[in-house]
Amino acid sequence: MNLYDVYPLFDINIVKGKGTKVWDDNGQEYLDLYGGHAVISIGHSHPHYIEMITQQLGKIGFYSNSVINTLQSQLAERLGEASGYQDYSLFLINSGAEANENALKLASFTNGRRRVLAAQHSFHGRTSMAVEVTDNPKIVAPINANDHVTFLPLNDLAAWVRELAKGDVCACIFEAIQGIGGCVVATAEFAQGLSEACHKYGAVLIADEIQCGYGRSGKFFAHQWLGIKPDLITVAKGIANGFPMGGLLVSPDFKAVYGQLGTTFGGNHLGCTAALAVLDVFENEHLVANANEVGQYFISQLQQLQQTEKHITEVRGRGLMIGVVLDVPHAEVRRKLMFEEHVFTGCAGSNILRILPPLCLDKADVDDFIGRLKRVLNTL
Repeated sequence: MNLYDVYPLFDINIVKGKGTKVWDDNGQEYLDLYGGHAVISIGHSHPHYIEMITQQLGKIGFYSNSVINTLQSQLAERLGEASGYQDYSLFLINSGAEANENALKLASFTNGRRRVLAAQHSFHGRTSMAVEVTDNPKIVAPINANDHVTFLPLNDLAAWVRELAKGDVCACIFEAIQGIGGCVVATAEFAQGLSEACHKYGAVLIADEIQCGYGRSGKFFAHQWLGIKPDLITVAKGIANGFPMGGLLVSPDFKAVYGQLGTTFGGNHLGCTAALAVLDVFENEHLVANANEVGQYFISQLQQLQQTEKHITEVRGRGLMIGVVLDVPHAEVRRKLMFEEHVFTGCAGSNILRILPPLCLDKADVDDFIGRLKRVLNTL
């Protein structure tokens, strides 16, 4: 049997990682500024993470959600303390798409409505409703195209309020920093106005923090830069540093109803242990503050490079979620960075490098990358 051919693969076989570095099967070292789609939050192969998961494997790795799992309660308490959302409840699932799927379902169960407002250039997942609120018709199958969703420009508050005023909107969902959309940052004016309008017209406000959250922006959640408190918050990616896991943070305004939501694998013992290890490292190594400090330095160095080198037209983002807008297609730049300079980066659109490193990145790593990027730009 062959693998179903879903992804175009680079001819690199990564077999080992440590911190912000990874190695292929030929022993070549790479600087990882992509973290496997923003998943690696505390760095590769962190010893505390390995130790905790190994110890848990020696006890029990999985059992049903029909019995008590105290690790889930511990995680909910710790996550509340770390994020400042102690009064919210936590529903644990397996992925970001599943988190958004359940957020949209819960919103609809609550107010009985079915229409959703989402941002242009958004990405919220590939499952049924999550893909409907993703602004990419190429990945929306006919069975998912139900005309529930209106896409509006991010930061165009007037357009969102006009739709909300119709009184039939179930939920508004947005990313405080768009990922696939190219690291575009929502404004505080937009977010605060949207929050007020959702409250006025009875719509649920959902903050998708799957890529921009969990410390990456330099605050625990990226929407915390904007001065709002959403009704529902979705998380995944960095929550467990590579272990498949997601979560939905639920405002105390929502009342749980048995049978509405459920999961088989969500919140299993290994996943909770991985997530607790991540929070340990966040606290002990001050990774959220590091993301803010090193992110500001990274953006400033890229902006200086923009002034002296050709091909960079804009630097976007916040913390360690950065978009480098180019005046040439990103494909050749990314290929040269990968195969000649041995750096992994992501991309967005046709001309944006997307930088999503582990949150343990330091300024020496930044300086190293700036030199490598400069060499690549000078070859174009």
